[in-house]
Amino acid sequence: MTDEPEITATPPDSPISVTGTDHITLIGSNEEDTIEYYRDLLGMPLVLRQPNLDDPNSTHLFFDTGDGRIITFFVTDDRQSDHRPLRNQVGSVHHLSFSIDAEEFVEIRDALEESRYGYNEFDRGIFHSLYTRDHNGLTIELSADKYDIPDDRRGEVLATTQRIREEDGSEFAEDEHLAAALEELGLDAEPADLPDAPTGAGI
Repeated sequence: MTDEPEITATPPDSPISVTGTDHITLIGSNEEDTIEYYRDLLGMPLVLRQPNLDDPNSTHLFFDTGDGRIITFFVTDDRQSDHRPLRNQVGSVHHLSFSIDAEEFVEIRDALEESRYGYNEFDRGIFHSLYTRDHNGLTIELSADKYDIPDDRRGEVLATTQRIREEDGSEFAEDEHLAAALEELGLDAEPADLPDAPTGAGI
């Protein structure tokens, strides 16, 4: 049994230091269904479309997820979408989580319902989420922050929340641990007005 890893926002002493997420690429089904879900439902602009440089028989679609971070798909017109849940295995993608505006949470939930995409809603303690699936069975989480945390302080806030949670003896990070972390770090963040929801497992 090894010691538990250190939780800290301080960069480690490692030979490589990445500067952020550039893009994530997934194997998609066909172009029409992929654009319909990620652009027309989730509102991600399609910012680049070109042949796959590694396989010119497939098309490479680039979507802006809202903050300049990109998600891309390799698609071909002969692949059909499959709504069945994907099987999890080592190395596979469990789910993708995209940020949503807490003020639009209810409207987004209603839009999923109107589009006939099933969803589960959970209060995750430090954030509030809708879980649904895309047209290929990949679990998509739409996550609303409970507080407006500056992007450049997120890691620091979460690491501080972790320490406070451990000192409290709690198994999971809760809203009060997050609020205490924000106060300790001197971040004046107002809580978001989110609906009540159960805690529990996602879909």
